[in-house]
Amino acid sequence: MRVRDQGRRIALGEGRRADRVALVVEIARALPADAGEILTLQRAGYVTEAQLYGDPFIPPLVESLGQVRTVIETAVVLKATDGGRLVGAARGQMSGSTCLVGRLVVAPDRQGQGIGSALLAAMHEAVPEAAAFDLFTGHLSEGNLRLYRRLGYRETQRERVQDHLTLVHLRRES
Repeated sequence: MRVRDQGRRIALGEGRRADRVALVVEIARALPADAGEILTLQRAGYVTEAQLYGDPFIPPLVESLGQVRTVIETAVVLKATDGGRLVGAARGQMSGSTCLVGRLVVAPDRQGQGIGSALLAAMHEAVPEAAAFDLFTGHLSEGNLRLYRRLGYRETQRERVQDHLTLVHLRRES
């Protein structure tokens, strides 16, 4: 799978049933014009995280449109679309030889269909110069932790940032 500006179509299985229906999403680099839609998706996708931690001011929910546009212009931002609908997004930013992955989000009604896994795999391909990929999630985000561990990420540290939140840092070597 090679991610280029024009995108790549990927067939995914729907749900976890043996009689899966193939869904096709396209993963491509996001453009500055996608910023509004990515911000909307991000807010929809991170509401459950905010509720889980009892904090409506988590960074993905308070980020501005201008900030999202700037990230698209300066980092690797991938988007997953199904037809004309944005169903997922992820960011990658190089720091030395490590790609810092963030804001992996999938539309709430499309979670569990392999879109997050496909976005991470595409990120690994989009940044071939990275020796490792680092990301983090909250300690109560069991679904995220299962996904990352299944994809080869290993916990490197835990960081208590607030009384109600400990960040779990994970890394995958290339």
